[in-house]
Amino acid sequence: MSKPILSVRNLSVSLPKGADRPYAVHNAGFDLHAGEILCIVGESGSGKSVLSSALMGAAPEGLAVTGGQVLLGETDLVPLRESQFRAIRGRDIAMIFQEPMASLNPALTVAAQIEEVFELHSDFDAAERARRARALVESMRLPNPDRILKSYPHQLSGGQCQRVVIAMALAMNPSVLIADEPTTALDVTTQAQVLKLVGELRDLHGHGIVFITHDFGVVADIADRVAVMRHGEIVEIGDAKQVLTAPRHDYTKALIAAVPSLTPHDRPVPADAAPVLTVQHLHHAYGSVSVLKDIELSLPPGRVVSIVGESGCGKSTLAKAMIRLIEAKGGRVEVAGTDILGLSSSDLRSKRRSIQMIFQDPFGSLNPRRRIGPMIARGARLAGASASEARSRTENLLEMVGLQKSAYWRKPGAFSGGQRQRVGVARALAMQPDVLIADESVSALDVSVQAQVLDLLRDLQQRLNLAIVFITHDLRVAAQISDEIVVMQKGEIVERGTAAQVLGAPQHPYTKTLLDAAPGRGTF
Repeated sequence: MSKPILSVRNLSVSLPKGADRPYAVHNAGFDLHAGEILCIVGESGSGKSVLSSALMGAAPEGLAVTGGQVLLGETDLVPLRESQFRAIRGRDIAMIFQEPMASLNPALTVAAQIEEVFELHSDFDAAERARRARALVESMRLPNPDRILKSYPHQLSGGQCQRVVIAMALAMNPSVLIADEPTTALDVTTQAQVLKLVGELRDLHGHGIVFITHDFGVVADIADRVAVMRHGEIVEIGDAKQVLTAPRHDYTKALIAAVPSLTPHDRPVPADAAPVLTVQHLHHAYGSVSVLKDIELSLPPGRVVSIVGESGCGKSTLAKAMIRLIEAKGGRVEVAGTDILGLSSSDLRSKRRSIQMIFQDPFGSLNPRRRIGPMIARGARLAGASASEARSRTENLLEMVGLQKSAYWRKPGAFSGGQRQRVGVARALAMQPDVLIADESVSALDVSVQAQVLDLLRDLQQRLNLAIVFITHDLRVAAQISDEIVVMQKGEIVERGTAAQVLGAPQHPYTKTLLDAAPGRGTF
């Protein structure tokens, strides 16, 4: 085998005193060869993103590389000064970040941001920089390159922004590319397109790629080799097929066992019951652009309907319209027999306790300065409970969602991502709703935590006889939690049926496209 282009030897990154362990990364080691994709997987907090940052000489504030080597060719990157590393970043080793909108400058056009890479690392004149920027945009399979180059990030979709970030990373044709969760926030079809593009570029240019992800479907589709991290250590590394189909370490086995299947669970058909949620002829538009078109839904107690589709299909707009976070242009949304779209503001406040929402980002939806107990208890108070009843209900809810009563006085920052999502569930349940809307509530969680939250929602649904509207772009998640699946495209419902019908025998071409794009379909 040829000499590796990147060799990591016994790399350690220390955590500050008082942390739950001494090292974020401990004695990590691997080789990366030209034309190879090495996927690094593990749960949140396993150290995989800290490892990727350390490879770029950009360990998070408060963390420090305390030992080991990172050999890029013959050069050890660990002892380099920042000024020396600045010349290497972008030229020899580059990074694709998880959130493209956060890594792009909102005040600069796409052309200016790509050309800036050439300005920093080459002596090309302005005309040559512009020519190369256009060529890069074309190579990213972006439509209408001239329009894209003149656009600002907010004028592009998430998938288009991610392609721009990839273009910037590839501008100087670096030998090593580090991709940190670059497709986590993308829907399945856009994700499939980006992964296909990454593979094509690797084949064309021979980049060595370190791909950080928690999605084993993605790993199955693109990885040549896989490294599994736990508590800062690489516990297993090997050929992708071997790791995915015959894992050796118990932790790897547990992660793979938690990957949701596309095969739905058998669910008993309940006795007929009056619907607790009915949506009739719901429509909405932004200006002249129609985003919801004559939506019809009916959901009885104790059942879960999943709304699936690509970004921009209208599923989150539907969720917001149903709970009146936005005002729909027309239609009816009946909750327990009352059309909430026709209520006055004061009447809506009392009725809204019947329909509650779990948001996608549990940290962004929780006030970081407030303790979680009083936040949850406030919902109970608004539902009419006394102070003592609200405190008691909150403690019971914390235990119900798998947290300790002692968590009452802790702030959101003291919890992991999965624990914060449990807090979000408890807060929504404090109002004792009839209908729960979960908007992409597990999309940012790793597979093991995702499995725990899905188990929790299933348990609560059965125990409390909840009707749940579950918004997701992940068909595997929909398969595991849904009684019924509704497929949306361009603001319309194009297919609906039981989970087994929609996923096992899809009728609409769009549904078939979504299923074909599901990562790792032939493995999991």
